Amino acid sequence: MPRKVDRARSKKARPRNNVLKLAIAGFVLIAAIIVGLALFGSSRSSLKHETNEVVTDVRARRIAYEVVNSYPHDPTSFTQGLLWRDGGLYESTGQYGQSKLRRLEFPSGRVLKEVNLSQELFGEGLALVDSRLIQLTWQSQRGFVYDLDTFKVEREFSYSTEGWGLTYDGKNLILSDGSSDLFYFDPQTFKTVRKLAVRMNGQPVTELNELEFIEGEIWSNVWQQDLIVQIDPSSGMVRSFLDLKGILAPTDKTGGENVLNGIAYDQERKRIFVTGKLWPRIFEIKIKR
Repeated sequence: MPRKVDRARSKKARPRNNVLKLAIAGFVLIAAIIVGLALFGSSRSSLKHETNEVVTDVRARRIAYEVVNSYPHDPTSFTQGLLWRDGGLYESTGQYGQSKLRRLEFPSGRVLKEVNLSQELFGEGLALVDSRLIQLTWQSQRGFVYDLDTFKVEREFSYSTEGWGLTYDGKNLILSDGSSDLFYFDPQTFKTVRKLAVRMNGQPVTELNELEFIEGEIWSNVWQQDLIVQIDPSSGMVRSFLDLKGILAPTDKTGGENVLNGIAYDQERKRIFVTGKLWPRIFEIKIKR
């Protein structure tokens, strides 16, 4: 037994230095790996942070415009929706007891056709899908589909939010409800298919109102501001905006709301029209590139 013990001790004692060297080398290797991983992780974290900054820190660009012309507009119209079709304008107006759907002659502004909404309804956004006019109401969650020519109601539908602005991108209806979200609806079933959060300079944009789809962008009035924001429909990011402060002369203001609201686009001739609630003028504007 003593010999076995001595032999065992002798066997362990001989490679002690080698073991120590191997342990030190292993420790150094492990430390190097840990440091390397930390540096790599730090690098990746820094890259991700920079990437996020690039995405969220894109500043919306103010774009210049010029007024090409202006045309008469009924100053009693509480404009909620505006669109261009076949050489003239269609308009949805609001206020309880005064809400209407109208066809306006261009450029005179004369009312060619109109229907009144029920007294309990407050008219809102307006869009055109094929030969159907689609009109929202504010808080009643009721929408109406009209024949373009006769203004006869073909259908009624409902939605779960308030109704503010409405436009059509060629595939879906897009609805605003005064929040920073836009809601996409199937124009046949009126079921929600998508929700888009809108941000400008990294912050939500609330009070989105009247909408118009122009050359691949969603244009939106911002309630009680002189701004029209241009929204990227794929990301919800506002990449540019129009500041229309002062477009309506002080002498044309009659009190009341007098809020910028109403955007229409003549796709054939690339003309943009804007107006406001109770404004006596509709302005044709041109973007300066």
